[in-house]
Amino acid sequence: MTAVNLLCLPYSGASAMVYNRWRRKLPAWLQVRPVELPGRGARMGEALHTDMQALARQLASEQRLAASTPYALLGHSLGALLAFELAHELQALGCAPPLALFACGTAAPTRREDYDGKNWRVAKSDDELIAELRELQGTPEEVLAHAELMSLTLPILRADFLLCGHYAYRQRPALRCPLHVLGGADDRASEEQLLAWGQETLAEFSLQTFPGGHFFIHEHEDRVLAVLAQALAPHRLSA
Repeated sequence: MTAVNLLCLPYSGASAMVYNRWRRKLPAWLQVRPVELPGRGARMGEALHTDMQALARQLASEQRLAASTPYALLGHSLGALLAFELAHELQALGCAPPLALFACGTAAPTRREDYDGKNWRVAKSDDELIAELRELQGTPEEVLAHAELMSLTLPILRADFLLCGHYAYRQRPALRCPLHVLGGADDRASEEQLLAWGQETLAEFSLQTFPGGHFFIHEHEDRVLAVLAQALAPHRLSA
């Protein structure tokens, strides 16, 4: 049985280590490989990016070897857009397509109208960033009140919001991998915005909605992981 690598892109303000606990819950053949972005976690000394295309190209160069073995891509929120761009950059390098792309918790690249309305092209103040975290309901109040933690997190979050704000969709040949979209019923993205992801692939498309808001991937972690394992299970032998 050949392992399948699941390359996981983090969401705004987070280190890729948010996916570490998944390693204990997924079957052994599905190996979680968190992709750390420059400027956070083990790469804290590197410069933060605010250009999605440049970041995707850098990651494609770094992950080219991983893409030479059976792999899938997953991203949540900002990470979903980045995973989408990474899939295109790997395709441009001549790599085999991923076994699947899992896009969680954000609208399709062509349906960013509600997100653009927040004017994320302008750097936000600390207070504005903290207000956004409160709205997303994924950060405990004791963390928001911790000045030292916030001093480390807010510069990353500010750069990540600029990544989203400067994002520009580019028309390219559609992906050739299955594209599975997961959304929260009470999240910002509408069903129409989530369904629009289906235009980005020539292969299978699916949409599954979970109860809850933006961080449904943590609120319903076991159900989310079951979806991932079920979608990739047919590949564990063929790979």
